[in-house]
Amino acid sequence: MARLVVVSNRVAMPTRGTNRAGGLEVALEEVFNKYSGIWFGWSGRVVSKEAIETKTVDAGNRQNVVTDLTEEDYREYYNGFANRVLWPILHYRLDLAEYSRRDLSSYLRVNEHFASELHKVIEPGDVVWVHDYHLIPLAKMLRERGHQNKIGFFLHIPLPPPEILTALPNHERLFSTLTYYNLIGFQTETDSINFARYLTNELKLASRDLRVFSADGRTVVLGVFPVGVHTQEMNEWAEKAMQSAVVRRVNDSLVGRTMIIGVDRLDYSKGIVERMEAFERFLVANSGWREKVTYLQITPKSRSKIREYIDMERRVSATAGHINGTHGDAAWTPIRYVNQSYGRNVLAGLYRSARVGLVTPLRDGMNLVAKEYLASQNAEDPGVLVLSRFAGAAKECEPALLVNPYDSESVANAIVRALSMPIEERRERHKSIMRVLTENDIKFWGEKFLTALELTYDEMTMFADMALPPRSHMKKMRQKTA
Repeated sequence: MARLVVVSNRVAMPTRGTNRAGGLEVALEEVFNKYSGIWFGWSGRVVSKEAIETKTVDAGNRQNVVTDLTEEDYREYYNGFANRVLWPILHYRLDLAEYSRRDLSSYLRVNEHFASELHKVIEPGDVVWVHDYHLIPLAKMLRERGHQNKIGFFLHIPLPPPEILTALPNHERLFSTLTYYNLIGFQTETDSINFARYLTNELKLASRDLRVFSADGRTVVLGVFPVGVHTQEMNEWAEKAMQSAVVRRVNDSLVGRTMIIGVDRLDYSKGIVERMEAFERFLVANSGWREKVTYLQITPKSRSKIREYIDMERRVSATAGHINGTHGDAAWTPIRYVNQSYGRNVLAGLYRSARVGLVTPLRDGMNLVAKEYLASQNAEDPGVLVLSRFAGAAKECEPALLVNPYDSESVANAIVRALSMPIEERRERHKSIMRVLTENDIKFWGEKFLTALELTYDEMTMFADMALPPRSHMKKMRQKTA
């Protein structure tokens, strides 16, 4: 493949001795294990307009090209339009979106700045892969600068139906720019269909299969590429981490009690308050489990300058305090609520130690915690995943206990069932899910997307499912049709 240029809001800078928790950074690090090129994005620095600079940092098999933002851009583009408008709308939360025309102008201005800096480094033949909601219009801006490269886009978060997308003022001005990408990837088939409906109903674009669309002479393809996890590595880390100091201290402190675990970034989309309330309902309805279980909720803080997240932190803390004060005693704290980040190796050990994993977001693009929890289990004595049906991971994890996170009674009942499940059933459910997760390991994800992006139009139409096999299969297909 030609040189790869990855673009995202933030770039992973070279560090030593870290084991990051996951997400976009882990997925893209895996991509760069196979492909050399450039990773472009925001440096993380907020400076005066006069001090903005773009610099290149060597990062092994790639170069990081990073640029700065001004305080105004950070406030209006990042904290403003990206995280107070697009994030809630794309997570089905119209009630939390705070639209400002000024923020949209800043969002477009920052994307123009990214495009101008990318224009200096992109070469003919480069394959460009843009990530997430921060950079929706970037392809259009690159096209306006004369770039005819293959450009793909992947949305890591949900894409709601057009009935929600159209609530955004000037929605057609923004979402129509996605048609300048050659390939748009989504986490789930539902997300893809939702956007296909938007293209059909709102932009009146023609398509024979709701997958390949024509827009002013351009062809844009929608595909489904669910992000996976390092299945084998997580299991190996989990086994080793059981002897680590952190995991041993946690397990020793349980004093024989069964552990339930939840791991989420502090965000209203994760349903943490609703989950805690369901746990309280479980305690009230199942007195026989009192003092026999401990619920560990690990919740690193995020976006702490945004009012909605400040309010969210207060609500979660107050809910945990209420439950502990009402149901706990001097010898037992029902909920351990921790605002601290842990590396994936430590988390793997904690996942393995927990009989129940609670992953109940109100809406999530994928949710890799669910997959990491399962991958970390001892196959001979696995824990049970209680998973929201509104997480993208639910499609691949159907043998988990799927719940409606808004229904506290159903979540409470699922906790009881998970704690009481016979070992034979636990093993069978875990084996079934792991077969799927292993086939969709993270090491295949980037190759599948980039293989699809490199296809010609005729090759694209040969596949009904754009979650393609690896490049080796494509080479054989091309040889047969040559």
